[in-house]
Amino acid sequence: MRLFKPAVAILLSLTVPMLVFGAERGNVYNIKYDGGSLPDAKAGNDMKLFLDADKIRITRDKQEVATIPAAAVTELSYGQDVHRRVGTAIGLAVVSLGIGALMALSKSKKHFVGITWADGDKKGGIAFQADKNDYRGLLAGLEGITGKKAVDSDALNVKN
Repeated sequence: MRLFKPAVAILLSLTVPMLVFGAERGNVYNIKYDGGSLPDAKAGNDMKLFLDADKIRITRDKQEVATIPAAAVTELSYGQDVHRRVGTAIGLAVVSLGIGALMALSKSKKHFVGITWADGDKKGGIAFQADKNDYRGLLAGLEGITGKKAVDSDALNVKN
């Protein structure tokens, strides 16, 4: 019994900080800027998106690039870009024809999220690529703080 209490104390002192920092990580998402109205940002820039209770913050190299009030968001959109891995397949085919042929059949998906906002006279929009493991959580978080439902742009039918 004497060893039990110190062991529990040590376990809790190690576990609780991990849980706290793990919860903080849930509000930070790595994104790749694709386009929009952010000044001094170029397509392909790696950024971080932070979801706070009442705002969305976007940073690049630890500098804040944009702060969007959650109440100002007018639309959320989501889409995918699916393409075959032809370049990789050709490279592998040189080494092994069988693996190269199998690789040509595989597909790669990129997940894009768009946000538009109007904060008084300040209007803007951003499109970015989200990580394949994070995009569902990111969309759920955005929907939660903005109260808007994300529109699946792949499901929209455009008529000319």
